[in-house]
Amino acid sequence: MSKLVLCVPNFSEGRDKGVIDAITKAAMAVPGVRVLDLETDPDHHRCVFSFVAPPEAAVEAAFKSAERAVELIDLTKHKGEHPRMGAVDVIPFIPLDGDLAECRFLANKLGERVGRELGVPVFLYDRAARRPERENLANVRKGQFEGLRESIGKDPAREPDFGPSRIHPTAGATAVGAREQIINFNLNISGLTMAQGASIAKKVRASGGGLPHVRAKEIDLAAKGLVQISTVLTDYRETPMAKVLDAVRTECEAVGAEVVATEIIGLIPREALVDFALNRLRVESFTKEQILEKRLEALSGGWEAAAERLAEAFASTDPTPGGGSAAGTAGAIACALGRMASGISAASKKVDQARKDALESAREGFKSLQGEFHRLTGADAASFDTVMAAFKLPKDDPARTAKVQESLQHAAEVPLETARRAVEALRRVKETAGKAVGTVASDMNCAAHLLRAAALCALENVEINAGSLKDPKAAAGLRAEAEDVRKSLSE
Repeated sequence: MSKLVLCVPNFSEGRDKGVIDAITKAAMAVPGVRVLDLETDPDHHRCVFSFVAPPEAAVEAAFKSAERAVELIDLTKHKGEHPRMGAVDVIPFIPLDGDLAECRFLANKLGERVGRELGVPVFLYDRAARRPERENLANVRKGQFEGLRESIGKDPAREPDFGPSRIHPTAGATAVGAREQIINFNLNISGLTMAQGASIAKKVRASGGGLPHVRAKEIDLAAKGLVQISTVLTDYRETPMAKVLDAVRTECEAVGAEVVATEIIGLIPREALVDFALNRLRVESFTKEQILEKRLEALSGGWEAAAERLAEAFASTDPTPGGGSAAGTAGAIACALGRMASGISAASKKVDQARKDALESAREGFKSLQGEFHRLTGADAASFDTVMAAFKLPKDDPARTAKVQESLQHAAEVPLETARRAVEALRRVKETAGKAVGTVASDMNCAAHLLRAAALCALENVEINAGSLKDPKAAAGLRAEAEDVRKSLSE
């Protein structure tokens, strides 16, 4: 699998399904994006959208969704229980492999673009913060939209990291950051006044001398007759949910109130739920290897099982993944074989240093190309999903024809790029084969055969999508480029 990052943008809209759909679809249209979760809360008037994508695609998807939110959300008409300073309130990037440095880079890249293209002031926060006081999101969002509107451009402490030194009149400001996985854990309480809730929140949160790694705020759930203590656990291993629940319960009992329900907003690591269960059950001498699913995952984690799952994905009656993704997969496997053959050859005692250096360089090249093929595998499936979505638009929609044609054009361009990459990788195989040791000659030949197949399969997808274009000039251009690739295969 190509490298993925998690992105969890928060938008100040929790009631209008049409607006929420438009925002999320803007992100989903970006190739390589896979949606994990969407949480909406009408009381908070907020939605939280979680997706994973390769790094560059994650930035593009976050920008596209932000662009739609800026168009559709007017904060001057927004009333909700959750603090907010922007239509796009917060966009964090979260590493799935522990690489926060890359997420900081992505946050800066997105922040600069949002500020420049959308005219929205952007504040970097948490691990992307450029000022220590902005590591805490609450400090960044202090005063919310209305307060920031008065202070930005006047108070040097409110100078944004990107964008104009003035509030966007309807979209406010945006916080963009990099952070570790957090847990949004809310506790709904009966028999509590807002003043008592404020006191409990202060006692529980780290800044009030309470639990470390916990942020907490009281929220009035008037429609339910409850007060909510909304918490964020920034390090759930150090301060788990059980500890937060116990602390809030203790404070509630002191004033005759009761925790009647809890909520988890967004996604949560399985580890956190298992730890909570173990805490409550007081299980002794337990290891996590006793969890059935963990054993099953270990059994299904080998490459043979992965290959079987891949084949079954192509065998399903869903339209994606299809031939274009198969081409990308074939290219990735070919490059993996190239990496293996180069690595074995470089490690051979029969190879001199100059040849070894060339093989190591080739191995890195194959690795880079393998990543590109993984990206294109997902991009091809995503491009066809976009075609299907365009065809499902109402026939009386004036934008339908243009969207169908635009999606078909993109669905032809993606496999064309796959075919070009296959030709590039094939040249690398031919260059490397002469330097490789004889024991891997068959592997290099297999890589070459797979790359030719990948290119031809990809070109089939170029042709079928070009054939559906109504613009003959665009179709002819795609076919001409495809023919150039086809000729390159025989060189």
